[in-house]
Amino acid sequence: MVGGFSFCPCFGSRSSVDTDPDRNPVLLVSGIGGSILHSKNKKFGFQNRVWVRILLADYEFKKRIWSLYNPNTGYTEVLDDGTELLVPDDDYGLYAIDILDPSLFVKLCHVTEVYHFHDMIDMLIKCGYKKGTTLFGYGYDFRQSNRIDKLMEDLKAKLETAYEASGNRKIDIISHSMGGLLVSCFISLHADVFSKFVNKWICIACPFQGAPGCINDSLLTGLQFIEGFESYFFVSRWTMHQLLVECPSIYEMLANPDFKWERQPQIQVWREQSDDGESSVKLESYGPLDSIAFFQEALRNNELNYEGNTVALPFNFYILRWAAGTRQILNDVQLPKGVSFYNIFGTSYDTPFDVRYGTETSPIKDLSEVCHTMPQYSYVDGDGTVPAESAKADGFDAVERVGIAATHRGVLRDKTVFELIKKWLGGDQKLCKHSRTSRVMDVS
Repeated sequence: MVGGFSFCPCFGSRSSVDTDPDRNPVLLVSGIGGSILHSKNKKFGFQNRVWVRILLADYEFKKRIWSLYNPNTGYTEVLDDGTELLVPDDDYGLYAIDILDPSLFVKLCHVTEVYHFHDMIDMLIKCGYKKGTTLFGYGYDFRQSNRIDKLMEDLKAKLETAYEASGNRKIDIISHSMGGLLVSCFISLHADVFSKFVNKWICIACPFQGAPGCINDSLLTGLQFIEGFESYFFVSRWTMHQLLVECPSIYEMLANPDFKWERQPQIQVWREQSDDGESSVKLESYGPLDSIAFFQEALRNNELNYEGNTVALPFNFYILRWAAGTRQILNDVQLPKGVSFYNIFGTSYDTPFDVRYGTETSPIKDLSEVCHTMPQYSYVDGDGTVPAESAKADGFDAVERVGIAATHRGVLRDKTVFELIKKWLGGDQKLCKHSRTSRVMDVS
């Protein structure tokens, strides 16, 4: 979209392959940051895509998406009273999770970093799946808690829609990243509904026990959605940070303190200390439980300026308490009988685990400086975002659990992953022929 309003769904030529009436429907569930968000003007009703977008990305993000958590409702609410955030449900829910910025610029420059489920959607269409009959998508407001009522009810409605549209056939879910936590919460809270509608669940790159390095640093300094030169066209790390401090979904992906890690993830800081007028430097370490006091101290001065007003954004203990309840739900979840579970997790990439601030020669004097300090990491094996140790610790009786050498987002375009999915879905390989792919359009 070039500076205008987005109101057209995905469309284009359907696959030339005949669809298989005996296929179970597939529902694709996205993860954090994996759904298009529209800002809707409450007075006039017009909508504008604010996540993801290239042009004016930082400006629109600050104006339309910056939010505060409301402990009375449990929802994170935008600061702009005149707008609300919506996830478009066009193209049977697939539009919102296909290409996250479906503008002409992105497609001409082939910015594949925002090609989210696009390749997988094309693969499934080539294999005989049909949008609206056997292929659906579920995007959601990823700022919110993974167990908040609206997300649970919307997922229930999507399952019912897919079930009925396919002639009352049970659904095969494919989730990515945090989407696996959302599905886990749904199972725990609505096990009967899940049993009624779901046949198989293929989980990809899910941080079942948290993503310690990335999430700890997200709360302290932000998240870089795109790396390298392309990052200059997207939301800045600092701008993203001010949103994430108020997002329950982020707190729900902190390292699980009850999980028996091979070694406990830590936040470390080289800190200057004074004793009787003499200064020294010490490396301090904080584990999953100790880190709460660290977050509180480091974020005590955190604030943003919104339309001339200063808004305090310290570490949010209301969200922490809510997230602790979510973690208990996740720890207690049990897969219903009759549902087959498959797990794909990424390997072979350096993945942040411990995060360190300051150096021995340039220590941190005050912990509030951490929020303006670029981190250093110690790494473990994983997909670059989620440690393999966390992603494969699902706690379920899996039919198969497979590690794939792929990055966290790249796993959605990996050919080996596609072959596994086709095998697990039980599709006839002869159906998966070359054909024209679906197109995503964005009209200004």
